[in-house]
Amino acid sequence: MTLIKNIHHIAIICSNYEASKKFYTEVLGLKIKAEHYRPARDSWKLDLMLNENYVIELFSFPNPPARPSRPEAAGLRHLAFAVSDLDKAVEHLQKHGVTSEPIRVDEYTGKRFTFFSDPDGLPLEFYEV
Repeated sequence: MTLIKNIHHIAIICSNYEASKKFYTEVLGLKIKAEHYRPARDSWKLDLMLNENYVIELFSFPNPPARPSRPEAAGLRHLAFAVSDLDKAVEHLQKHGVTSEPIRVDEYTGKRFTFFSDPDGLPLEFYEV
C-alpha cells in the first residue's frame, strides 16, 4: 500500500527573484496563487499554479550556492511539462529569447521532447503528449 496520493509541489530556489518570477509567469504562463516576503529570511516565496493546481514554490534567498544543473548531473534530473504541440511550444520559447535543445524522440514512447533552462540554468523539459 502506498501512502502517497500525488505530487504536491516542486520547490525551486532562484538567484534572481524578478527574472525567475517573470520567466515562470510570463514565459511559461503559470499563475500566481500567493506571494509573500519573509523579512526574517530576506526571502520571497511565490506560489505558482498550472491549470488551477498548485505546482511550484519559487523561493529567493540571499546568495544561494550554485548547484550542478545539467540534465545528466546527479540529483533531480529535470522538471518536465506536458505540451500538446511541441513545435508551438518551442516557437513560444524562442519568441521570449529562450533557447531549447534540438527536438529528440523518446526511444521507448516515440514521443518528442526538448530541454531548455530557466534563468538559473535549471533543466526544464517540454514533452509532447
